[in-house]
Amino acid sequence: MNPHADKVANAAACAPETAVDTGNWTSKRRDFMRMLGLGAGAATLGPVLTACGSSHAQSTSEALRAQLVQDEAFWTGVQGMFVLNPAKTFMNIGTAGSMPATVLDTFDTMNQAKAVDCLNGYSNLLDFRKQVAPGFGVDPDELAFSANTSSGMCHAILGLDWEPGDVVVTTNHEHGGGDTPLRIATNRYGIEVSRIAMPVGNNQTAATYVALFDERIRELKAQGKRVRAMMWSSPTYKTGTMLPIAELMGVVKAHGLISIVDGAHLPGMMAYNYAELGMDFMSGAGHKWQCGPGSTGILIVRNKMRASNPLPLPKWYPIHTSSYSPLDRTTNGTATYDIAATITSCGSVHTPMFGALVQACNMWDQIGRKKIETYDLTLSAYLKEKIVERWGVESLYSPKDDPKLCSGLTSFNPFQNKADVMVSQKSSQFVSRMSSDYPQSFQIRNSNFAVIGAPADHYGVRVSTHLWHDATDVDLLVDAMWDLSKKMA
Repeated sequence: MNPHADKVANAAACAPETAVDTGNWTSKRRDFMRMLGLGAGAATLGPVLTACGSSHAQSTSEALRAQLVQDEAFWTGVQGMFVLNPAKTFMNIGTAGSMPATVLDTFDTMNQAKAVDCLNGYSNLLDFRKQVAPGFGVDPDELAFSANTSSGMCHAILGLDWEPGDVVVTTNHEHGGGDTPLRIATNRYGIEVSRIAMPVGNNQTAATYVALFDERIRELKAQGKRVRAMMWSSPTYKTGTMLPIAELMGVVKAHGLISIVDGAHLPGMMAYNYAELGMDFMSGAGHKWQCGPGSTGILIVRNKMRASNPLPLPKWYPIHTSSYSPLDRTTNGTATYDIAATITSCGSVHTPMFGALVQACNMWDQIGRKKIETYDLTLSAYLKEKIVERWGVESLYSPKDDPKLCSGLTSFNPFQNKADVMVSQKSSQFVSRMSSDYPQSFQIRNSNFAVIGAPADHYGVRVSTHLWHDATDVDLLVDAMWDLSKKMA
């Protein structure tokens, strides 16, 4: 018996009727149509997904969404690549993904070979980096392997030549992986950190963030402060808000700043070309949406000047390496040295771990990173609309209507008594009971964050939707969350 097939069949019986002939639709086709907003009385791709998608993808988003319907067998095959426990519904990819079967096979095969021939790991993994870099739009000298996002953020922040009084402008919704090295730099080098209070909910746009960062920088400069860098999360792990990288890079370039992006959730979710975006550093996880092994990360480091960012490369020193080239960085479009090799090389690394990550990245490239992004954002948009139907748009912490702010993470207030979201124990109980009280055993999480004007942190519930999910999973999740919210009222 296939639990996933049963689940799809059960939900298909409740699928809405449409003005389209649905006589030959499979349950998977019904899932896609619900995701695409083909609701009652609608004969064309409807309103649900006019919103979410990345600014980078909008020119092809409609065609890709239409292709979802045509590729039902393909997506069923993609879902079959994973070895997930069918007794649970895993919707916390923002914390940890799952290695597909072929990635597990690669990991096992390489570990066996390493043991059989007593192999070492003294390498900067150039061959691996050559395979992975094109999928992220950069050259191999700009893609380093790190231990995880936090490791990459330490590389980026603590390797810069800070001076006392340098100011970093960031937000109050950052992860400890970025905040911790900022605190170290504050204590060690005397830098200052200026935090922007993050808005939440649907009433925000990409222009909101451009204005917030630009105005803060201008205020600081008017006070005689030396603003040196901008650091932000895209998306934030707290609410899933995708701070708009391209637009914020406009602020970076206008003020001549260093740009540091905590992109923990970007690899495997979004199909970004990092050379075109032009940030100085982007630190992402290999084990979340990219579905590689734990203790793997991808760190993008700008290592040459391009039209996307003509600013001089910041002076940077390695902090964790067994390879050092004391050379000045380039002032043109040709790299002086392989900076990613310096970061990746640190004694004997565990090559099977990164070999498995490469296999996961190769799988994503073969499936099509843009197709994966479209699938993830489509499903996330469907979830947001279902939440709005039950709890109202004011319950969302994640934006839904500006496509530049959307991600595969959805955060909202599930409580009938809205103030209950400020009670950490109730929020934790909600997460726990979603796992224990329902046959699908939904694995979700919560996160706490400041809300402008609120007397205390909110403990919003966060849901991740990825390749092994479909509209049926969302329908069942929303029904369960609604049921639980009424029981806990």
